[in-house]
Amino acid sequence: MAKTIAVLSQKGGTGKTTAVRTLVDIARRTGLHALAIDLDPQGNLSDYFDVDPDIQPTIGDVLAGRAPARAAIHDGIIPANLGLAETELALSGKLGRELTLRKALRDIEGYELILLDCPPSLGLLTVNALVAADHALLSAEAQYFAMQGVEQALEVVELARESLNPQLQWLGVFLNIADMRTVHSREALASLRESFQDKVFAATIRASIGYAESSERAISILDYRPDLAADYVALADELLERLDMDVARARLSALFNGATAR
Repeated sequence: MAKTIAVLSQKGGTGKTTAVRTLVDIARRTGLHALAIDLDPQGNLSDYFDVDPDIQPTIGDVLAGRAPARAAIHDGIIPANLGLAETELALSGKLGRELTLRKALRDIEGYELILLDCPPSLGLLTVNALVAADHALLSAEAQYFAMQGVEQALEVVELARESLNPQLQWLGVFLNIADMRTVHSREALASLRESFQDKVFAATIRASIGYAESSERAISILDYRPDLAADYVALADELLERLDMDVARARLSALFNGATAR
């Protein structure tokens, strides 16, 4: 059975999509069969994977019942485009709409890890992701309102767990686009740790224009800027530890020459 993770944030601009792209890349390099699913109508993750914007079928077709999920996998990703916004509107009036994605993913086999890139909102698509997932992972920007954003996202996670998916587990929150040289970023991290303690990942993702450049070129940050990739390697190490994926974690350490050590 694949471990399915919904990666979400309360707002855009937190580097969430870059995190999904890079974590999937790292997982694959450790030998894991990893699938990415783009649930954002903007299709940024699909662009990052250099998917043809006109490719069919997409996750919108899957959720609308026009295609099975396995038919929508293109080079390890189920992509999205603006048509997903129309699908979300159509779903809103249907009975059992929150269960649509979970039912659709039942026909997918052969993957050990599935990462769902949620839209930067806490609407129906995000709820579908949380109902379909085993775990929730939050991305927070290193700024004043980080705490508020995490608390709002956690409310949705709790709602999904209490009413629709009691097996859902919150893996934790990691700080993204962080300049730890500034007092502001350090205070944001300290505030998160004070409130959520060990649920806050030790790894933080530093701020850099390199992420936008790698996305524009559709090149993994692992290849475009290996120096920046070290942050994600540390994050992946913690993630695999929390998922009890010890074999993959050992491969990760060997692959990156112990760069995961904390």
